[in-house]
Parts: sequence; structure tokens; C-alpha cells
Amino acid sequence: MSDTVEKVPTAEASSSSVEASITGENTEPTTTTEKTKWGDVEDDDEEESDAVSELKYLSIKDEEKPESILDEPEDSNIKAVTSGDTPYTSASRFEDLNLSPELMKGLYVEMKFEKPSKIQAISLPMIITPPHKHLIAQAHNGSGKTTCFVLGMLSRVDPSLRQPQALCICPTRELANQNMEVLQKMGKFTGITAEVAVPESNQGVTTARRAPVSAQVVIGTPGTLKKWMAFKKLGLNHLKILVFDEADHMLATDGFRDDSLRIMKDIERVNPNYQVLLFSATFNETVKDFVQRTVKSPNQLFVKREDLALDSVKQYKVVCPKEQDKIEVIKDQIMELGDIGQTIIFVKTKVSASKVHKALAEMGYDVTSVHGSMSQEDRDKIVKEFKDCLTQVLIATDVLARGFDQQRVNLVVNYNMPTKYETGEPDYEVYLHRVGRAGRFGRKGAVFNLLLENGNDKEVMEKIERYFGAQVKEIKSWNSEEEYKGALKEAGLLDE
Repeated sequence: MSDTVEKVPTAEASSSSVEASITGENTEPTTTTEKTKWGDVEDDDEEESDAVSELKYLSIKDEEKPESILDEPEDSNIKAVTSGDTPYTSASRFEDLNLSPELMKGLYVEMKFEKPSKIQAISLPMIITPPHKHLIAQAHNGSGKTTCFVLGMLSRVDPSLRQPQALCICPTRELANQNMEVLQKMGKFTGITAEVAVPESNQGVTTARRAPVSAQVVIGTPGTLKKWMAFKKLGLNHLKILVFDEADHMLATDGFRDDSLRIMKDIERVNPNYQVLLFSATFNETVKDFVQRTVKSPNQLFVKREDLALDSVKQYKVVCPKEQDKIEVIKDQIMELGDIGQTIIFVKTKVSASKVHKALAEMGYDVTSVHGSMSQEDRDKIVKEFKDCLTQVLIATDVLARGFDQQRVNLVVNYNMPTKYETGEPDYEVYLHRVGRAGRFGRKGAVFNLLLENGNDKEVMEKIERYFGAQVKEIKSWNSEEEYKGALKEAGLLDE
């Protein structure tokens, strides 16, 4: 996978067009076994005759841009499928979106953006343009998805109405807090109010006694949001837009599906005409089928599975004879040789985290660890220290695999490979999310997968390579300094 095919977009991405896919909805939805496919599955022309929507693949030349066709920015493998006959035109500039002057000032002054990234250029017109159809959007980690839904929420809020109008649901408190930071920065000049809804350990004011929410945007985790709704502290009558961040996890059977469905039903009971946005880097087949049954006539953006791995991030695998050798590789080879900014090391257990932490701390590295069994205050404190660059290395379980955005991270180490707890099979989505922590917005980065010689690590790695249709380069000798130097040079983390 070190030679993957698509370059991760940057905020300065170009906006000339190549190919787009659109769908014209000619009939009312009917009960049929045929479904319009999306995600990493290519649509089959032979199967389209009975589909609800007919897909038309059109090549758009620069001199021929019919307004009814959604054009894509240059060098993009994102495929767009629109529902109905609403015309969309890709936004090559933020000015094309008719945003308020206050939002434009936030984008340029606070966020320091110049142009929309690929995913932003395509999705934002779909989000903002009436009749505000639902959207399912899959795109690379680090491609600017957060901006899409945060800007979408801010653009829909009426600042004069002091009621909740936009709601964003996240799987972890860390992601909710991070999204809130982005929203407050982007909306700094709008006067729009926002509140975060995450579990609090100090229960000074109980949910039953708290005042009803008057913030216009609420971002939180499903348990807390559900509790606020149950106690009638979060009004839904004026809600215009509901966002699921890391939507595949929010709607998975082993994730937060029940809570997410309950929240959607509560909203529909009082306000059926709201817009749903589902954003993630990954959607497995089960979640895709479920979303198609749950969200009616959505617009869709997706990337083929083999295009998901990040081009700017070089990936390597190292077979280690024993567990201790993994630690030696980290401290004596990777960390000592490379020009490392910040590093995230993913582990499976607290025991592994402790071993790695001790070894790196003894070498003088500023190391912290975070895992699910820590107190909420400690988790928040450690994440903030890492984001403020007060620590260089963060050892984490998969609580931070999804959505964690720190642009100075250029190295990810998979000390343990991601596997499903019940079966031991590879967790392909988590692998992709881990890889996405490095090389944010097209910056250089490297991922080292440390595999034990005995055990199933090598089999897990092989299955991951087959799944994404690419070969991860192997460091042939686990303790060869020259091979690590070559890998780090290739990844841009070591000067020639």
C-alpha cells in the first residue's frame, strides 16, 4: 500500500473537473430487491434496469460544463451520485457557496483556508443547496470532512432563533470536543452559540436540574444526547440538520446503532423535515445496506476501496522475532533515526501501553498514554497536552483511532494490529482510520506495522493487503539500520 493511487487533497486543491456520476430519479421509490450501490462497490451497468435510480456516467470537459451536472475537482477519484433532479455545481471557491460575510471571515481569517478541498468542493453545494437532501459521504482521512459538516451546520442556523437547530453525534468525547473546537473557530464571527454534550464525571448539576439547551448547535456523544432528550432538556422542534461523524461506527450493530436510531426517531416524531449528513472514511457492507434502508433518497459521495489508503503516507511491515524486539525497533530504529514530529503508537492493551511507555520515557521522550478505562478528566488532559505539542509521543488504544486530528503527527506505529475482539479477524476500518492519523491533508508520513513472527500477525497483515488491493513494503531485517533509513527517507522523514 505504499504506492497507493490517490493523493490526499489539501486546502489548496485544484478545482478543474474530470468525471462525475449523477442519478436522475424518474420514479417514486418502490419495494425492490435491487439497490443503488455506493461505497467501494462499482455500479454494474447490467443491473441498472430495475434500480430505483438510473446512474449516468459522464465525462466533463473544461469547455463543456452543463449546469445540471456536478463537476469534480482535478485528480479526484471521488464519485458523486445525486438523487432527484436538483442541479449542483462544484464549488471551486468558497465564494461560490453564498455564505454569510461572517462565515467567510471565519474561513479565511480564523481557519486560514484558501480554496475548498476536493470533498468540500463536491459536498458543500449538496449540503447547502435547497431542498437540503440527505447526504452519505465517504472520503479519505484528512481530506477535510469535518469542515464540510461544520460549515453545513453553521450555514443552516438562524442566529436570531435561540433554539437548537443543528446536532452532531460523535462516537467519543475526544471527537466531540475536537469538532466543537473547529466549529467555534469557524463560527467565531457569526454569534452562533454551541454546546458540547459529553459525559461529565463531576455531577454538580444533574440532567434533571439543568436548564434547557438554548445553544443553536449541539455536538455530543449519543448517550448524553439521548439523556438530555429524555429529560426534555434538548428541544428538537427547530432542528434543521443532523450530522453523524464516523457514521459507520454510529450505525454499526457493534457500535451505537440503537442509540442513533432512537435519536432519529425522536427527531422525526416532532420534526420530519430535517436533513441527515453521514460522514466517514469507511462504510462496510452491513452499514451500507442499513443506511440505504434508513435514509431516504440521499445524495452520495464515495471512494473505491482500493483508493482509500493514503498516497502521502508510506506504509511498512516489520516481522519481529519476539515482543521485546518491537520495543527495540521503536526506540532504536524508527524514533532515533527519523526526523519525527509527533508519533501515535497504537496498542491493544494497557499492559502493552505500559511497556512501550516505560521504554520511551527512559530514553527521554515526552510520552503519554490514553485508553478507555482512564477518567474523563485524565483523557481530556492528555489529549490537550498532545495537541498543544507538550508531548511528543502518544500511546493509545483505538479510542483515538477515529477522527483524531493533529497535523504534526507524521508517524504512526501499529504495535498491535487491529483485530475484532470476537473473531480475531482484521478490523479493516480501524486499520484505515489508524493510518489516517499520519499525513493529515497530504503531509508526509509513515506507518510501521510491527508483526510477531509467531502468531497470526502476518496473516492479519496479508488479509489487510488483500482487502485494500495493495502491497505493504517489508523491512526485510527487523534490526537493519540501513533499511529503516531507506524507509524513512522514502517517507520524507529523513533527509537525503
